[in-house]
Amino acid sequence: MSQTSGRGTTALVLVAVLSTAACENDEGLVGPPVPGYEAAPCDNGFAGGHPCMGIDRVSGLGPHEIGARGAELNDIWGWTDPVTGTEWALVGHEGGTSFVSLEDPRRPVYAGMLPLTAGAEPSHWRDIKVYRNHAFIVADGAGQHGMQVFDLARLHDVSSPPRMFEADVVYDHIHSVHNIVVNEQTGFAYAVGGQDGGDTCGGGLHMIDVRVPKNPTFAGCFADLRTGLGGSGYTHDASCVLYRGPDAEHRGKEICFGFNESALSIADVSVKSRPVALAAAGYPTIVYAHQGWLDDAHEYLYMNDELDELAGDELGTDGTRTFVWDVKDLDDPVVVREFIGTTRATDHNLFIVGDLMYQSNYAAGLRVVNIADRENPVEIAFFDPDPESLDSPGIERGAFGNYPFFASGVIGVTSMRTGVFFVRLTARN
Repeated sequence: MSQTSGRGTTALVLVAVLSTAACENDEGLVGPPVPGYEAAPCDNGFAGGHPCMGIDRVSGLGPHEIGARGAELNDIWGWTDPVTGTEWALVGHEGGTSFVSLEDPRRPVYAGMLPLTAGAEPSHWRDIKVYRNHAFIVADGAGQHGMQVFDLARLHDVSSPPRMFEADVVYDHIHSVHNIVVNEQTGFAYAVGGQDGGDTCGGGLHMIDVRVPKNPTFAGCFADLRTGLGGSGYTHDASCVLYRGPDAEHRGKEICFGFNESALSIADVSVKSRPVALAAAGYPTIVYAHQGWLDDAHEYLYMNDELDELAGDELGTDGTRTFVWDVKDLDDPVVVREFIGTTRATDHNLFIVGDLMYQSNYAAGLRVVNIADRENPVEIAFFDPDPESLDSPGIERGAFGNYPFFASGVIGVTSMRTGVFFVRLTARN
């Protein structure tokens, strides 16, 4: 999900601003947000001024409307309240995490914010995952931030929103990490890209038992020194699953797919004290192995290389590249296709729901790709939340993250400069 601070991916200026939506009053509340982006169908290539194809704009809120005045947005995740059924967007930005109720997705409500850990630094990279109705939040290049744990049940009844919250727990065995991965089937979290103190695990997998969410416990480390820039074993992002694919030797094991700058790493982490490296695989013209996601059958893995578009002329590519891996044999993954998108924008985070892949491709916005034919993807829809950005390589603006897993079909998209958007796919093929 993003770039690492201080690892030479691409230099970005971190805006050291922590602000709320308005002046804080004596009760710790912040001023009410003003109306955001209204619903707009995708008609003749635009949804209320946003370029689109096959995606309607449901609503949206600008950065200042979610307590991020003067700060850029970054990642997004979601949570569905099991009591009320309300869907919530958990929106990261430089100063913290904002909680947005989608009880009526046409009228999102900013309920409040969890600021960054006291003493930590504002961060361009904040990441959020959810397990057992708790949010787990980390930040990169943020000093002694740790992993914040926030009980989302506290959002059930927020009087006089928006409010300023405090974390329930801060896990301090890590300080700054790039990302947090949670396997909801096993109850283990994996902090990756550690630096700035704590037990970094060499920048690889820092494994945490979160089965009791408010009592996170260190479980072990894993780093494959065949991977990472300079053989560091650094993991930029990962996807960890209880494997149910066709490789009978590993079926039922907990497998982590690591996106390790110089290679795809595959490891069996079933026994946290004795993780086992299964594969470290490169691919043609690798620049920076960034992030990826498995299909439902655990047969194919789709991966982006964040920096290859910036070297497009040198590599001979003329569009956004997504790598399609055949991972039916976990010990021998193979790239079977380089899917070239319809723009030259840099790709960022992608996720898969059924036969659809949702890509946040910075300046080109959210792109939706049909992967019903696993080795022959076809782009079917897009929504650009930052119309002033050009569909060209670069990571300074545009769509940072997306969350396509809400049962309602609403998709959350964060745009670094223009806010958080809620959209709905209308195209189906």
